Formats: sequence, structure tokens, C-alpha cells
Amino acid sequence: MPWDLEAFSQSLGGQSLATVRAYGTDAAAFAQWADRGGAEGPDAVDRLLLRRYLAYLGTRRYARATLARKAAALRCYFAWQRRRGALAVDPARRLTAPGGGSRLPRVLDRTELDTMLDRSSPRGGDRDGGDPDGLHGALALRDDAVLELLYGSGLRVAELCGLDVGDVDVRGLTVTVLGKGDRQRRVPMHDRCAQAVALWLRPGRQALVTELSPPGAVFLNRRGARLGTRDVRRLLDRRSPVPTHPHALRHSFATHLLDGGADLRVVQELLGHASLQTTQVYTHVSKDRLMSVYEATHPRA
Repeated sequence: MPWDLEAFSQSLGGQSLATVRAYGTDAAAFAQWADRGGAEGPDAVDRLLLRRYLAYLGTRRYARATLARKAAALRCYFAWQRRRGALAVDPARRLTAPGGGSRLPRVLDRTELDTMLDRSSPRGGDRDGGDPDGLHGALALRDDAVLELLYGSGLRVAELCGLDVGDVDVRGLTVTVLGKGDRQRRVPMHDRCAQAVALWLRPGRQALVTELSPPGAVFLNRRGARLGTRDVRRLLDRRSPVPTHPHALRHSFATHLLDGGADLRVVQELLGHASLQTTQVYTHVSKDRLMSVYEATHPRA
């Protein structure tokens, strides 16, 4: 029986592009490994072989999060083969691997965020003070808007890069986001965030537009193309006072909301999580911060 890896990838149409790519690669890697061992198709695979494969990956020093994803990809692949009638039994049903570990996401403190978001900061990426209306000034306005949206609305970096002008309602203080699994959600912007986005869209964006620029893209890079995730990482390297990742702004957004008393289900909706379990990691981060404050301030702690 053929592995039908291309058909499997096509069946993942409801998933994000990153998930489709990762699951397709993971299934192909397993098929190649199984072929070398004499299993020439999915009908030759049993649960023992799958466990042997995960054990083999464990010896290759993969991170536990990576092993968990590869196990999820195999569950998805064999469940798909079972649904289409190619297999009588799903050998990967309830297949498990070590979880993603207990390391909590890093949360930026208020001083770090103030330094990053302060528009008068000399660390502003392309701001040179002598070109307020030209390329450098436009890039500075863009960087301000990007950082305000990542922290102010908790967007994923891919969601931010995919924004079109019609998705942003500056007057209504909302932004409409297409998230994982093509799930759409509308999230609020605070006033300063909306102001930064408006400044970028009006005087800033036009300075970067070229004949090849996508007409609807909110954010552009200095070549006039749609801003990419690598562009955002470089932007953050310039503006952040400490080494960090764009996703840390999303982590900080969620944690600070919970620290301020926000309901967990509200935070789930704002983040676009399909499962409340995914959002619950932030309760651990928040509790950790609360304990550190308690231990530092209570006289008998």
C-alpha cells in the first residue's frame, strides 16, 4: 500500500500553513525510516513499530516538544488513513510521546516594554532624527505600529504579517485576524495602539510602497514587499533592550491581562485558542509572578 503523503498533506487544508508543512515533513520522515526497516506502507505498521520510532527519535536528542509534535503528526496521519478506509485498525490511536516540557514562556517586565515601545527611545530601529518624513521616519512609524499591535492586541507574528488594510478599524479600535485553522476573530486595540497604526497607515506606509507592493498589505518591509516574520524578528532585535522573540510580546499580553484580573475565557478568546487548556499555561506564569511579588514584599515570607 502506498504512503500517499501528498494526499495526506492536502487533507490538512483546515490547518495553518506551518502545521501542514510540519505534519507533512514528520509523516514523510517516518515513512522513510519505516521503509528502511522493511515496512513498505502504512498497512505494515503496528503500534510497536511506532513506539520504536519514537524511542529512536529520543536517542537523536530531539526536544520533548518536537517529539510530541511528531507523535501528533503520526496520530493525524494514521487516523486519516483509517477514515478513508485504507486501514482496518489505527495503530497510532492514543499514541503518546513526552510533552513539551515545563519551561514557561518568558514574560517581559514593564521596564523592558516601556523601553521597547517608547517612541522617543534612541533604540528606535530606523529612526535617525534627520529624516522624519522619509524612509527612516516611515520605518520608525511602522516599527511602532508593529510592536504596539503585538503587545497591545496579543497577535501572533504570522497574523500580524498577514493583515490587510480592510482588517484594521482604527476608529472602532478593533482588528480582524485570521488565525490558526482559518479561524477569524476580532480583537480590540487600545488608543495608543490605534494611534500608532493610524500614523503608520497615513503618512508612513506610502513611503515604502512600490509598483510591486501588495495593495492590501498593512505592513511592508523596506523593499516594499509584505512584511515577513524574519523582518519582525530583526525589528525586535533593534528595539528590544534584551534578547527576545516576537512571541514574548503575546505571552506578556496574556499574562498581564490575567495579572490585572481578566477572566481566563476572555483571554482565550482574545488569543484565538481553540482549547482553554492551551490558555491555562498563562495562569502558571501569572501565579509565578504573583508568588515572586509575595515573597519579596510580605514581612514573613
